[in-house]
Amino acid sequence: MQAASSAGSAARNRWLILGLAIIAMICVANLQYGWTLFVNPLNAANGWKKSAIQSAFAVFVLAETWIVPFNGWFADRFGPKPMVALAGILIAIGWIIDAHASSIGTLVLGELISGLGTGFVYGTMVGIAVKWFPDRRGLAVGLTAAGFGAGAALTVIPIKNMIASSGYAQAFQTFGIVQGVIVFIIAFFLAFPRPGEVAAVPADNLAATRMRKNSYSWTQMLLTPSFWLLYVMMVMIATGLLFVTAQVAPMAKDYGVASILSVTLLVDNLTNGGSRIVFGALSDRIGREVTMAIAFTCEALGLLGLIFAAHNPILFMLCAALTFLASGEIYSLFPAACTDIFGPKYATTNAGLLYTAKGTASLVVPIAALIYASSGSYAGILGVLVAFNVIVAGLAVAVLKPMRERAVATEAPVASAA
Repeated sequence: MQAASSAGSAARNRWLILGLAIIAMICVANLQYGWTLFVNPLNAANGWKKSAIQSAFAVFVLAETWIVPFNGWFADRFGPKPMVALAGILIAIGWIIDAHASSIGTLVLGELISGLGTGFVYGTMVGIAVKWFPDRRGLAVGLTAAGFGAGAALTVIPIKNMIASSGYAQAFQTFGIVQGVIVFIIAFFLAFPRPGEVAAVPADNLAATRMRKNSYSWTQMLLTPSFWLLYVMMVMIATGLLFVTAQVAPMAKDYGVASILSVTLLVDNLTNGGSRIVFGALSDRIGREVTMAIAFTCEALGLLGLIFAAHNPILFMLCAALTFLASGEIYSLFPAACTDIFGPKYATTNAGLLYTAKGTASLVVPIAALIYASSGSYAGILGVLVAFNVIVAGLAVAVLKPMRERAVATEAPVASAA
């Protein structure tokens, strides 16, 4: 009996569950961050315009982000297993369809299906992090998001090599099936904590002093100015990250630095993932808002450098890496900030609604590609993204921080006890 109890306890060890969540995130990472490798081969093989190909990517991001709130609502009530198991199936089907797409419409369908699967994984794993780690929320969400940000670093070179040797269709199909199967298996080992299973955060812990005690439902949250400020800020930053994510390979070709693309993609994915851990852990110490200001100022410098990186492979690689380093942290800081302001009970649903900001931002990617196609220059687009980062850095410390402090300080004792 004691052995069985020990086994059950081990199976619900929060670090083990977090580790499985990170592996699942790694398995869906290249569905987004490996996409850039397929743009030029799809264009060459089918004659489709790059702007049309990127519209399929926009559909992927929209599906991935806008399904997350519904997935969060379902997972909050029925647990993580059903949605993640379904995700594994959808991930495999989506990339198999991409492999055999004979039209842009079919490619869009494949990206829609794989986007839904990725959203099921992403939303559920963020929920696992914020629920199991109230004492280290920034770090836990950062580690989970890092799996999504850096996971593609494990596969970008194998995918690039398979595309070169066997074609993009074989790469789509092989990696889609393998990743889908792994996610499907992981689903059956995931769980949210039971009531009382996670120790309460001590009152003097920094996380406790920054977080609201009474939780807001998603309907209550949508009526607050704090949520919409967070949403607009995330849209502005995600726009830059998604644009560079989708365009880094075409940009390298247009800039004449394609020889360094493989190394650039590897470094970008490592910095993108690493930033979520580093900035997430830092935010547990100095606060989400100050960390945001530091990161977004750095991203502004990276985007500014990309304007001048044509025919300079080292500058291109360094500035792209700085952009990913400073922007990837939105996926750890914004969910953590959302839970700070609106409480932990409905964290999966609430963070999922905030995550749709990424989908809103994705609408800019094909528009930006069209602007480049007509102007022949990235300078105007990158200049706007620089301005976005400077504005959001200021909003974080001048507006969001006071809002969050007032919300926590004026919380009613009765609500806190509840």
